[in-house]
Amino acid sequence: MFPLPVPMRAALDAAAAAARDGEVPVGAVVIRDGRVIATAANAPRRLRDPTAHAEMLAIRAAAETLGRERLEDCDLWVTLEPCAMCAGAIAHARIARLYYAAPDPKGGAVEHGPRFFTQPTCHHRPEVFSGIGEGEAGELLKDFFAARR
Repeated sequence: MFPLPVPMRAALDAAAAAARDGEVPVGAVVIRDGRVIATAANAPRRLRDPTAHAEMLAIRAAAETLGRERLEDCDLWVTLEPCAMCAGAIAHARIARLYYAAPDPKGGAVEHGPRFFTQPTCHHRPEVFSGIGEGEAGELLKDFFAARR
């Protein structure tokens, strides 16, 4: 077994922190030129904001850090397949590459559901790489929901 890439390790650590805070364990990291620009964890409950998904928070923080709304030279690493809202934000931000760990057959919108980036109305399609850290991300999610049932 090989070590995970640094950005996915950071995203998984953020996801674990979200779980400790009672949030669904999803973490996201934005990378530019090999450097971490932003790291975020799911926070809808803490922030009382249904849009406070890890991807949304990381994209917002990266845009603030860089002082621009377009992140065409950035990559997004996330622990769970993005939903339709987050896929839309990824497209609008012009993220170059999306890396995600676990698939989400129920709520995902990249390989599942609407397959957002394949729609003719989607004006930007990032390169997509999936399955990196899938086992650990899946375990975090499984343990989180098992504890609540």
